[in-house]
Amino acid sequence: MMTMRRTRLLALVGIALLVANPLAFAASGTAEPLAPTPLVSYAARIVGDDARTRIVLDFREKPQASVRYIGNPDRIVVDFPATNFTFPASDLAPTGLFRDIRFGSIDASHSRVVLTAKKATKLTLTDIRENEGGKGYRLILDAEMTDADTFAKLVASQAWNADAYSAGKAASIAQDPPPSSSDFLIAVDAGHGGIDTGAIGRTTHIAEKTITLAFAKAFAAELNKQKGIKAFLTRDSDVFLSLSQRVTLARQKGANLFISLHADMLSQSDIRGATVYTISDKSSDRLAEAAAARENQSDEVGGVDAPEAPHEVSDILQDLTRRETQAFSISMAKAVVEQFSGQVKLINNPHRYAGFRVLQAQDVPSILLEMGFLSNKQDEHLLSDLTWRKKLVHLLVEAVKEYRQPLLANKG
Repeated sequence: MMTMRRTRLLALVGIALLVANPLAFAASGTAEPLAPTPLVSYAARIVGDDARTRIVLDFREKPQASVRYIGNPDRIVVDFPATNFTFPASDLAPTGLFRDIRFGSIDASHSRVVLTAKKATKLTLTDIRENEGGKGYRLILDAEMTDADTFAKLVASQAWNADAYSAGKAASIAQDPPPSSSDFLIAVDAGHGGIDTGAIGRTTHIAEKTITLAFAKAFAAELNKQKGIKAFLTRDSDVFLSLSQRVTLARQKGANLFISLHADMLSQSDIRGATVYTISDKSSDRLAEAAAARENQSDEVGGVDAPEAPHEVSDILQDLTRRETQAFSISMAKAVVEQFSGQVKLINNPHRYAGFRVLQAQDVPSILLEMGFLSNKQDEHLLSDLTWRKKLVHLLVEAVKEYRQPLLANKG
C-alpha cells in the first residue's frame, strides 16, 4: 500500500514538473543536457582617447569572464559563457585605443568580445562589480597604451583570468549517419557565423552569416537527395568556426569536395554577380586579392590566433598532390560557371583565384563561391529571395554532378 502511494506521489510530482518545465522533463534520461540559460548583457559604453580607454558592460546576472592577448594584429579577447548581447553595436563603436570591436557567440555555450587595438595595449583594471541596489552587475575594462615588449609578454602569459573561466570545446556539428565508402562526400561550408557576421546588407541589414547558412542548408539537403552523393555542413547553426576548423572538418570526414558559400561587400555598389574562387599563391587580380584578404580576416574578427604556416608547408603546396587538387578545384569552378552562364548573373571573368586560407586543404578540391554582393541592391534582393535561392541551389547541384561525371568514368 505504501509503495502504491509513493508511486502515485512520484507520478503527480512528475506531472507537476512537466507542466512547470516541459523541456527539462523531456530532457531527462537523454545523453545531451539542456543548453545553459544565456547571460544577458543589456547595455555597454566606451570612453577614452589614444592613451586610455574604458569599456563597461552591464549584465543582469553575475558574469564569468576570461581575458587573453593575441598578437598580429594586437587583440584583447574577453570570453564569456553563452551571452545574449541585447544592446546595439553602436554602443561599442570603436574609439580611443581600439580600431575594431566585435561581440557575439562562438558556439552554443560561449560568447566573446574581441578588441582590436590600434597599437600595443594592456588592461590595467578588470573588475566585476555589483550595481547599486543589487540590480545586476557590470564588467569594467580599463585599457592603456603600452610598449611592444610588454604586450608580447602578455601574449605569452595570457595575463588576467577572472573566475578561472576558460573557453570550452569547439562547437559540435550534428550530422547524418556516416556515408558509405562509395558515396561522393561534399563539405558545404556556410561562411562566417557567430561573432563573425560577415557583410551586412545596406538595405535589408541582413547579415552575410544568415544568408550563407540558409543557402548551405538548402544546398546540402538537395545534394543528399542525389544518388551516390552525401553532404554535410561545417556549421549548422549560428556559431563561429575558425578557417582552420573548417578545413580540418572537411579533411577529417574524408570530403571529396569542399564548397564555401559567401555573399561579400564591395566599395563599388554597381558591381554585381556571382564569382567562383580557387586557391593560388598569386592572385589573379586586385579584386581577388582584396576578397581573399577580407575572408582571411575571419580569424581576426573571431579572436583566433592564426599563426603562419610552417616553411615546410610551402614545399607541400608545390608537390604533385597539391597540383592535382588545384586542377580538380579549377574543374569544379568551371562547372559552376558553365551551369550559371545565362541563368545567373556573373561578374566579368567569373573564375578568379587568390590565397584563401579556407581553401588550403592540400588533398580536398575546394572552391569559394561568392553568390552575389550585399553592396549591390539587386544582388541583395536576390540573396533574400526564396525562389532565386532554389534556382541557385539547383544549378549548384547540377555543377556538382557535371564535375563528378568524369570522375565516375575514370573510376569505372
